[in-house]
Amino acid sequence: MPHAGWYAGGMTEFSLAQRVYVWLAAVSVACLIVADVVGIKLFRIPLPFELWGVSAIEHTCGMLTFPVTFILTDVINEYYGKKGARRVVYIGVAMAMLVFAVINVAQAMPYLPASYNVSEESFNAVFGSAKIMYVASVSAYLVGQLADVALFGVIKRATGGRLIWLRATGSTVVSQMLDSFVVSYVAFDLGRRIMGEGVPAPFEDIVKIAATGYALKFVLAIAATPVIYALHGMLRRIGLEPVPAGAAA
Repeated sequence: MPHAGWYAGGMTEFSLAQRVYVWLAAVSVACLIVADVVGIKLFRIPLPFELWGVSAIEHTCGMLTFPVTFILTDVINEYYGKKGARRVVYIGVAMAMLVFAVINVAQAMPYLPASYNVSEESFNAVFGSAKIMYVASVSAYLVGQLADVALFGVIKRATGGRLIWLRATGSTVVSQMLDSFVVSYVAFDLGRRIMGEGVPAPFEDIVKIAATGYALKFVLAIAATPVIYALHGMLRRIGLEPVPAGAAA
């Protein structure tokens, strides 16, 4: 990515590529943090049919924005390379842990017993009951995204830069499998053992939970393919060019 030209008194105007990178990174980090915060709520959407015994979609509200992070990682990887994509992943993890620290400090702050204040019980119920899931989500994000970045580059080199859908969807489908297992294992086993909260789930149940979450992520990954192409077309129209396949290492 070209440099804007820094000097002692400040800096010159950002280039187009740098401005786009900042926006893509900002949206990606925001989607991650929002997913972690609202992920405590589960939703249920009944289906008009039953498939393999499933009659409704049940999952965390974190799915509203979390899949967007994988789409943007692939777009950033395509136009800014592996290093640019990994940088956004590391920033996302750092900011998510900053938010986690602030939430814990906010819980520890002395409570103001006033009628116009939110009740301490309500605040703690929302922000205190999902700490293990929060850490599990961030851990899964780190593992899944780094796997996505690596696989994207491998597929891009193997196909000579052709078949955008294959490297975008293929890398996401595989990395989401890792993401689903890590978040389920940390949330329902490892995290509970470390924190001493709750009973660890049997491994076979963890696999089932991970498989259920992955099924939804798999469908979303396939459905997001047109979005990938739309973003590629938009960036090309404004003058950006993808990183050559040979430089995608």
